[in-house]
Order: sequence, then C-alpha cells, then structure tokens
Amino acid sequence: MKGGKSNLYDDLKRQILTMELDPDQDLDEASLSEQYGLSRTPVREIFRRLEGEGYIDIRANRGARVSPMNHQTLRHFFLVAPMIYAAIGRLAVQNFKPKQLVDLKETQDRFRSASSSGDALAMVLENNRFHEIIGEMSFNAYLQPSLGRLLIDHARIGHTFFRPKNDDMRERLQLAVEHHDGFIEAIARHDEDTVVDLVFEHWELSRENMEMFIAPQGMKADALVEVPVTSMEKSS
Repeated sequence: MKGGKSNLYDDLKRQILTMELDPDQDLDEASLSEQYGLSRTPVREIFRRLEGEGYIDIRANRGARVSPMNHQTLRHFFLVAPMIYAAIGRLAVQNFKPKQLVDLKETQDRFRSASSSGDALAMVLENNRFHEIIGEMSFNAYLQPSLGRLLIDHARIGHTFFRPKNDDMRERLQLAVEHHDGFIEAIARHDEDTVVDLVFEHWELSRENMEMFIAPQGMKADALVEVPVTSMEKSS
C-alpha cells in the first residue's frame, strides 16, 4: 500500500501529465483513500490543491475528475500559449537566481539522459519541470499560475512527441534537447531577445508535434473494410 498525502499528490500529478489518467476521467475518492491509507479528509484536501493548480475539476455532488480537454480548452491553449511562454522567458532573464539556473541545468541533464535512453515518461516529467523552473525564474504571481495550467495540457497533448516512431520525430526530439541548451545559455547571458526567439522556435516545434497528435495522418478509407462481392460481379 502506498501512503501519505505527498505521495498521493505527486502520483496524481504524474498520472495526469503522462496520460495514465485520461482527461475527464473520474477520480474515486474511496478507492484512493484505501490505496494510500488516508481518510477522506486529506484526500479531499489534495483534490482541492490539485484543482487550484488546474489538474482536476471538483463538481458539486459529482466528485472530482481529471481536467478535460475539449475544443474550447484546446483553442484557448493554442491562442495564448506562445504569448505566455514569451512573457515568462523575458521575465526569467530579468529575475532569475543563480540557484535556479543550477536547477535548470540539472533538470536538462536528466531530460537529455531520458532522451538518450528513450524513457518517455521521464522525458515528459523532466520537460515539464524544465519549463516550470523557467516560470519560477519569472517571479511573477500572475503569469506563473497561467503557465502551470498551460504546461498540464502541453504535456498531455504532446506526450506522443516523447515516443518517436521514425527518424523525423527523433530528429525533432533532438532539436528540442538543443533548444533547452540554448535557453540555459541565453538566460545565463541575460540575453532576452535570444530567449524570446527560442521560445517561438520551441513553440513551433511543439505545435507541429501536437498537431500530429490531434490530427494524425488518416488511413485509407477502405483499409479496414472488406468490400462485399455482388451477385452481378460473381456472374461476370
């Protein structure tokens, strides 16, 4: 049996980011209480904390569910993501602390290692943490919550990016690793313009991969359909 509020909190976040829990999936309060050895009260406290961070919704008389992804949320995501990422990047350059830069480098080392070994789940989590740190560097109480909410859906929409199935996608993943290195170098130099340029390059790379996930290449219309032979065709 797993135990503790912190374990439940960390596990739910991880399972949502990595799509182990599907968008809109109901969360069973009783089952989680038993699984983690907790009473209902601390489980509800975790739910409220995760709701505040955008991971779940709590509905009156209907319980908690994983935050949905629908047409409206996806439209909002694609409209505002690059603007928020760019503003965060510029503020990060202006306000970061040396310790945060160290944390960013260590996170990048783990991301690169996961990329080399093909550990998709680790890549999702380390990539998410990399961009969280840049958000923390901004020290902006208004933008950080928005970034946090964006990163949840960014991870969920783009999770297939970290499971490359061909050489083109592997090259894209390597480019993402190089972008991260570029962010670190530009932040260390206090180079706002380069950071913002990288934000849009990185966003475009992510956007293309997310579009592949949302609208995958279709199969031939008759690929799974066995066309019946008519009596006329049989007699001809």
